[in-house]
Amino acid sequence: MNEKIKAAEVRLTGLDGEDLGIVSRDEALAMAKQLKVDLVCESLMSSPPPCKLIIRGGAKQQASQQKREERLKDQPTKVKELRLSVDIEQHDYETKQRQAVKLLESGNAVQLVIRIQGKEGAKAKELLEQLLTDLKSYGTKQSGIQLSGKQAAVQVNPV
Repeated sequence: MNEKIKAAEVRLTGLDGEDLGIVSRDEALAMAKQLKVDLVCESLMSSPPPCKLIIRGGAKQQASQQKREERLKDQPTKVKELRLSVDIEQHDYETKQRQAVKLLESGNAVQLVIRIQGKEGAKAKELLEQLLTDLKSYGTKQSGIQLSGKQAAVQVNPV
């Protein structure tokens, strides 16, 4: 940054991203002082190194924002579980649907689980299929509906 740049010539980019060509380091520093901005080197590996004029303090802010975005990308998606019953009423169904939409929009995967007893398997599968069609624009199912013993489940990943 600024005087710490050791290269004799730099490839300069302006404040608005316009290419100012290859200029001497001293000329680039003078231009930065005149505009009251910082001269930031983007890569030391190329010759001449590409440098950018950035508003004072903008380089640190840009670097911290980039680190934050990378950290968010590295986090695995969390799987949140929503439990329903086979004999769910319409209002409760809509509430669970809204909860699922909110979770999917925030980037979490949703595991939809229905507890079943006896011969309720077909009804549970039908309810999950209806919920999947309602959530189609917010997420996609990871695999088919799994009926196993006492529950029917399906995982929906965000779009």
